[in-house]
Amino acid sequence: MVRKIHAGEVLGQRSLVTTSSEVVQIPDSTRLVHLQFRRYAGCPLCNLHLRSIQQRHGEILTAGICEVVVFHSSTEALRSQQHSLPFAVVADPAKKLYAEFGVESALRAVLDPRAWPHALRGVLARAPGLPDAGHGILGLPADFLIGSDGRVIACKYGAHAYDQWSVDELLELANRHAAPGD
Repeated sequence: MVRKIHAGEVLGQRSLVTTSSEVVQIPDSTRLVHLQFRRYAGCPLCNLHLRSIQQRHGEILTAGICEVVVFHSSTEALRSQQHSLPFAVVADPAKKLYAEFGVESALRAVLDPRAWPHALRGVLARAPGLPDAGHGILGLPADFLIGSDGRVIACKYGAHAYDQWSVDELLELANRHAAPGD
């Protein structure tokens, strides 16, 4: 059984190197961190979701959130697929962080009918050609909102390949965290 991270747990300091060779600290001493685990570099579902994050990145920054996205692809694959993203992208081809955070792979990632319409939209938006899925097609997404003290404020383990927080949900979680009396 895989050990999952839960809200309220305190994470130790980590330094992650991005695909652009920058170092991202988790936790970040001055802002919240939204740590997302995605599937593979060319995943149409991941790219569809990340476009929504990219389009609203200004709102995310204004809310005091540092966006960090982890893929189980190589740095080279990510540089070719994710080069235009305005936030930190981390390669984890050995899936060490995935194991540490309890992020799994399962058939339900692609067999769950709730993912199908998003998969079709993602594939059509990515045309021409289909992405190279490698061994990542069964990966499940996961989201973690981490406070500046390392405490996990909230987390979500996806039930299927397109089951992650929307930007609105992320902003609401950050807003609740910042509300007086929390």
